[in-house]
Amino acid sequence: MLSRLRFLSPLRLSSRPLSTTSSPSKVCPSPAAAISAALSAAGRTDGLTFCVGGFGLCGIPESLIDAVSKSGAGEITAVSNNAGVDGFGLGVLLESGQVKRMVSSYVGENKTFERMYLSGDLEVELTPQGTLAERLRAGGAGVPAFYTPTAAGTVIAEGGFPIKYKADGSGEVEIESEPRETRTFSGVPHVLESAIVGDVSLVKAWKADTRGNLVFRGTARNFNPDCARAGRHCVAEAEEVVEAGEIHPDDVHLPGIFVHSVVKATHNEKRIEQRTERPAASDSGGAPSAVVKGGRGRIVRRAAKEFKDGMYVNLGIGIPTLASNFLPPGVRIELQSENGLMGMGPFPEEGKADADWINAGKQTVTPVPGASTFSSSDSFGMIRSCKVGLTILGGMQVSSAGDLANWIIPGKMVKGMGGAMDLVGAPGSRVVVTMEHCAKDGSPKILEGCTLPLTGKGVVDLVITDKCVFECDKVKGGLTLIEIAKGLTVEDIRDATGCDFQVVEGEIPLMDDEEDDDDL
Repeated sequence: MLSRLRFLSPLRLSSRPLSTTSSPSKVCPSPAAAISAALSAAGRTDGLTFCVGGFGLCGIPESLIDAVSKSGAGEITAVSNNAGVDGFGLGVLLESGQVKRMVSSYVGENKTFERMYLSGDLEVELTPQGTLAERLRAGGAGVPAFYTPTAAGTVIAEGGFPIKYKADGSGEVEIESEPRETRTFSGVPHVLESAIVGDVSLVKAWKADTRGNLVFRGTARNFNPDCARAGRHCVAEAEEVVEAGEIHPDDVHLPGIFVHSVVKATHNEKRIEQRTERPAASDSGGAPSAVVKGGRGRIVRRAAKEFKDGMYVNLGIGIPTLASNFLPPGVRIELQSENGLMGMGPFPEEGKADADWINAGKQTVTPVPGASTFSSSDSFGMIRSCKVGLTILGGMQVSSAGDLANWIIPGKMVKGMGGAMDLVGAPGSRVVVTMEHCAKDGSPKILEGCTLPLTGKGVVDLVITDKCVFECDKVKGGLTLIEIAKGLTVEDIRDATGCDFQVVEGEIPLMDDEEDDDDL
């Protein structure tokens, strides 16, 4: 048998060496030339979808946005986590009327955006931050759609959210969102989300080479890699452009295959939204003795007791962030900021703020030794998969079933959900809500059912207020009073609460009161 087999001759390797000549340079002479080439590749100037990198004003492609504003492009659908601010970033394109629709997660302080949306001059598709990042990542990976637990049971999944109001001032809705398909996996409802593929991507890098390989710096990475991958034609501006080979292959954050053209940045203002600094002698992220008093102090000190040694934690801005200043003895935690930082440290010393290092609240921060940075899609992958074990955030309303509302007042306040829906929607993650017990008008914020649009349905584990602490049963529903502030009775709590609740057996523990509080 063996004698009848015919053996192939050994593979002959060519002695000719592989080519070492450089590939054509992807560098364009100017931002205007790069945008002109992108529009030419798209075959039109109107009705294009632009995926624009950045988080707030950190890592935004200032030069390319300026070039688009002068290009004549119109009827733009802009996909970007934020919409810039008045007169800067994407705010320039909003004010010039070039943007027809924004696909974003957070409006922030852009008054032009808010005014245009409420007056019917702008279509707005608000999308949870992690879902937005994953839709972009999926678009760049050739995945047409995916299921996520984020936003299940909310108006984002159920449809009916106003995308566009009528321009006649009536406040009536002209376009509303469609319901998403839902499916249950392992007992958890999931929402089907479609990928985003843009006609043009505009991104900002710290360094690029002539082949289009990109390196980002600090938290300026954020949405930039995800936006770059999602575009049919990607234009990258960089603070520094070097020859091919000057960036070591191991140091490349985004391979040049995703980038069609590179341009040297001509606008590098790198404006800081929240310049937050500390005195040079201080090593803490804030000044708790100066700002955390009364009921707020009580909330902060109680929230800090939720920290366990070795935890990976995400803290919302305001009261939740202050809790990290009150770590129990012997407890070490890792602070994750959803804009792409693990190992968030204190505010920078006075005069040392760096625009490339910010937290999710747009405040300038510093990394601790051993910190790491990553893209927005990687960040929310950590969150969705419950690698981040504890989330502490604020709330407008909480229901007896553990529902949370904290992102919008319809027709009035339009800020967006940011990453909150992703954070609270991660199955298995512990969610703690910190808030004042009553609104400014004295009305209860803990209710039988939320009257505002939900951030998450049945997601809250614990509610910490200035008056008490409630434990939530996310499975069966219902609240149990487990701690109470000094000087208050159960009847006081019932009078201030808009739903029934159970009371822990035995004597009710008192919340921590290190100060004489007179604001109950």
